[in-house]
Amino acid sequence: MAAELEEAGFDSVWVSDHIAFPHETQSRYPFSADGKVTWRLDDPYLEPMVVLGAVTASTKRVAIGTSVVIAPMRNPVLLAKQTACIDVMSGGRLVLGLGVGWLREEFEALGADFEHRGAVLDEWIGIARECWTGSAGPHAGDHYRIPTPIHCQPVPIGSMPVLVGGMSRHALRRAGVLANGWLGQYALESLSERDIKAATDVMRHEAEAAGRQPDDLRVVIRITGAAAKPEAVAPRLANLAEAGVGEVIVDVDWNDPGGPARAFETLRAGLN
Repeated sequence: MAAELEEAGFDSVWVSDHIAFPHETQSRYPFSADGKVTWRLDDPYLEPMVVLGAVTASTKRVAIGTSVVIAPMRNPVLLAKQTACIDVMSGGRLVLGLGVGWLREEFEALGADFEHRGAVLDEWIGIARECWTGSAGPHAGDHYRIPTPIHCQPVPIGSMPVLVGGMSRHALRRAGVLANGWLGQYALESLSERDIKAATDVMRHEAEAAGRQPDDLRVVIRITGAAAKPEAVAPRLANLAEAGVGEVIVDVDWNDPGGPARAFETLRAGLN
């Protein structure tokens, strides 16, 4: 699928992340109006690090991204190692989207700290970036310890972009202060250029207050519920660009006889 998307002309290929779903969930899904997930909980959800390892071998040009890895439920040193390896194997094409997660039951199944996941993500980003220099530690944080210095090889090619996913003020602050940009997610029916512009302004304000260059930050928007509706997304692309969006992620309808090529051409026509 990744090779076919690259051949069709898309600039990037993205995967998302869940490790375990409960048989029944009480957690509210933040990206739907009724708070319910939009897929079957027993779907065979492929693990993103494994998938991207395969994608590196089947593509040559496209950026490969995570939208998003739920970092606080993973070991930070192992995550840094995995992502550095994927970046090296792909020739420096990884864009690492990170988020705090929303599914309490998943954290509990993995023995991870759901209550402090925001603070954990902040610390994990710092640990990963230290690992990506080739050496890390000692580290004595609130949520993790590296007691002695460790070698962390290989290191990423260049500066791996880190995007923070999420829609809260905390996520926008984190994107502006700690990351290389923001990865927002909207359902097609609730997509709002005005809301995106407002969120982008918040992120840039937080960056400026932290002494960073706000214009250097990326804005990527994932649009869900649009797999069979590229003609509904295409007319919005110019307005999204005006709102500060640099890249849009959409699903592709694999049952369409025209395949990804038709979706790509429909979307590209929206920018002409």
